[in-house]
This record gives sequence, structure tokens and C-alpha cells, in this order.
Amino acid sequence: MIRIAAASLFLALAVFLFFSEILGLFKFRYVMDRIHAAALGDTLGIVFVVLGVAVLGGVSVSVIKLLLIPAFMFLTGPVITHLIAQAEVLCRRNQGSEYEEEYR
Repeated sequence: MIRIAAASLFLALAVFLFFSEILGLFKFRYVMDRIHAAALGDTLGIVFVVLGVAVLGGVSVSVIKLLLIPAFMFLTGPVITHLIAQAEVLCRRNQGSEYEEEYR
């Protein structure tokens, strides 16, 4: 009973983070703000999903393999967001507006 409650709490937190990430993607207009919302929402959401499934699954080899997913996300997420941000800065520089944030 306690395992189900804990897993439900973790999964509810994950759903909340995913919905707040989607809201951030639609609300923010500047690309850097969108990247920040997407990166944090994905990483923390995946961590809470994996924790919820791990609590339900107990200790097994599958759960240990499942814990590699957040590790992969923590390693690749910053690299991907850095490359997207670098592309945004280079495109802004070529357009002539030096690092100007657009909030309308």
C-alpha cells in the first residue's frame, strides 16, 4: 500500500512537471527561455517517472537498467541544449540583432 502511494506521488509529480514544461514552451517567446523550460522539465520529469516505476517494481535487474535512463538524460541534455542555444546565438548574430531578447 505504501509503495503504491509513493509511486503515485512520484508519477503525479512527473505529470505536473511535464505539463508545466508544455506551458513554458507555449508561454515563453524567446528561444533561450523555451530551452530552459524544456530541459528542466524533461530531466526532472523522467527522473520522477523512473523513481515511480522503480518503487513499483522493487529491486530487480530491470530497475537497475531503468536507472540508466536518467543518467543518460543528465549526460546528453546539457549538450543538446547548449548546441541549440549556440545555433540561436549564431543566427541572431547573422541577422544583426546582437543578443537582443525579444519580449512582445
